Amino acid sequence: MTSTDQAIEAQIQAAGANKAPRITPTDIEANIASEHYFTAKDGVLGVIVGHGLQAMDCPEPLSLLTFCVLVLRNGYTVTGASACASPENFNAEIGRKIAREKAVEQIWPLMGYELKSKLARGEA
Repeated sequence: MTSTDQAIEAQIQAAGANKAPRITPTDIEANIASEHYFTAKDGVLGVIVGHGLQAMDCPEPLSLLTFCVLVLRNGYTVTGASACASPENFNAEIGRKIAREKAVEQIWPLMGYELKSKLARGEA
């Protein structure tokens, strides 16, 4: 959970805006079954090795593009990406963090839709 998520959650609690069923950051995290990270370079090299092809020069910018794939408990996947403009500034940990945040942003509307459907059916 990011510090922004924590701050928003604290505001929701303080405002008493948590009286009805809703999705929380904890729900989002609990819905993630696994997470996977790789750079575009990793992907290109994996394809080359997997197909028995000759290794080729991989353009440097591909090593600056980080992907995060989150597998949700129901098997659905969401992705996020982070690109760095200057190789000198690349930091793998920060790239993974940004890519993960972007992937998590996609889970909110999915789980919100699921909750709204349950509420409409009287299940929640």
